[in-house]
Amino acid sequence: MKTIEEQFQELGVVPVVVLNDARDAVPLAEALVEGGLPCAEVTFRTDAAEESIRLMSEKYPQMLVGAGTVLTVEQVDRAVGAGAKFIVSPGFDAEIVDYCLSKKISVFPGCITPSEVAQAVKRGLKVVKFFPAEQFGGVATIKALAAPYTKVNFMPTGGVSAKNLKEYLSYDRIVACGGSWMVKGDLVKAGEFDKIRELTAEAVALAKEIRK
Repeated sequence: MKTIEEQFQELGVVPVVVLNDARDAVPLAEALVEGGLPCAEVTFRTDAAEESIRLMSEKYPQMLVGAGTVLTVEQVDRAVGAGAKFIVSPGFDAEIVDYCLSKKISVFPGCITPSEVAQAVKRGLKVVKFFPAEQFGGVATIKALAAPYTKVNFMPTGGVSAKNLKEYLSYDRIVACGGSWMVKGDLVKAGEFDKIRELTAEAVALAKEIRK
């Protein structure tokens, strides 16, 4: 059984999804799976997030569905109860990380400073989120953080797109990139799931080309 980190590594890209209507969850999941990216980080910013995770997980059990923007342990419980296989938080929240570790739930906290990475290392985490990536110096900052923390790998999210994906994925300490360019809110709202499938397939092909 592959770890979630290994699955991320294989995918190269993790779609970061914001859903305002749970009815969009299944057609979106279908577009991602058919596009070759059976994964979604569903952000807990909306009321539809919990139900969307449940619907995606039930309809496509092979999908790696997780919850992003998780801010409380109560949200951890709701997300995991709905079927989330991993938890992502925007910053390093010790309470959330420790809670997830105590429950053996895969957690990827946001870390942008040496102090935050140090807290992750202390807890045995091997992969952390780097958010918001572009605003905090992108690959150059990740390389600077990776130098002293030799056992930690990174998942940059925030400002990553098809245009700069190569810059990120070419660095071997980056497991995968979180991105929303293939699942933009206006495409979801307009029901343009064929376009999402097309953009997803392009992202998959790009990631494979970069890492071949």
